[in-house]
Amino acid sequence: MVKIRLTRGGAKKRPFYHIVVTDSRSARDGRNIERVGYYNPVAAGNEQRIVLDIARVDHWVGHGAQLTEKVRSLYKEATKSQAAAA
Repeated sequence: MVKIRLTRGGAKKRPFYHIVVTDSRSARDGRNIERVGYYNPVAAGNEQRIVLDIARVDHWVGHGAQLTEKVRSLYKEATKSQAAAA
């Protein structure tokens, strides 16, 4: 099954996550199919907290990909902020 989930990056005590489309059997930081955005939980100042290509996420969900719980909440937050900006 294809999942849309987070992969961890960043330094110790400074997490940074890429939002990726991957096979559910691959390791958390293993091979991925496509990178569709990122999430920076420790963003400060002018840094963006969530960047997400909503069109690509919709494409993958349309083809049967499943979102994890955290990615689902980030997706909702990104769509709200994009609607407010438009």
